[in-house]
Amino acid sequence: MNLVDWVTDLMHTAGAPGAALAIALENLFPPLPSEVFLPLAGFTAAQGKMSLLDAVLWTTFGSVAGALLLYWVGARLGRERVRRIAARMPLVRVSDVDKTEAWFLRNGYRAVFFGRMIPVFRSLISIPAGVERMRLAPFVAYTAAGSLLWNTALILAGYLLGDNWHLVEQYVGLGSKVVLGLAVVAVAVFVATRLSKHRANADS
Repeated sequence: MNLVDWVTDLMHTAGAPGAALAIALENLFPPLPSEVFLPLAGFTAAQGKMSLLDAVLWTTFGSVAGALLLYWVGARLGRERVRRIAARMPLVRVSDVDKTEAWFLRNGYRAVFFGRMIPVFRSLISIPAGVERMRLAPFVAYTAAGSLLWNTALILAGYLLGDNWHLVEQYVGLGSKVVLGLAVVAVAVFVATRLSKHRANADS
């Protein structure tokens, strides 16, 4: 049984709570595709297996539940432990962590809200929020608001497209690949720049 079949059976069997479980797992394991699960939830609603409102509300609940677990992971990890890990990593400086922390403190709430609508980062953004011990009530509120927008858009698309719900994955999946590609390029530029500086310092 492939992933789509498993999620389809889960939603047919458990209804909207099954959709919530699928989305919670997607938050915990970013390679699992929300651009598949959410339109499928919309299509399942169109078949009468759950109401459209239940699909939106339950998947948003699943998003928040998954985000809270990752927030807890970040909180358990803690700021000082992150700094110690960074100090041991090649090419990474503690000052990089400090700069990232300063950026997050300036943009944390916006990052959580808009990050919920960016594939892959929608899950990962909860970890630095936990590391920085962002206040829980605003974290939940911004997570829920961003998730509600993302979930509603993809569920509605699947609901309206019916048997062609998979078209959502094709277009949104392309966006995911672009985001991942840009992330890979950014990492490559960072490594190349840091190696170049390291060599220059060694030669001087």
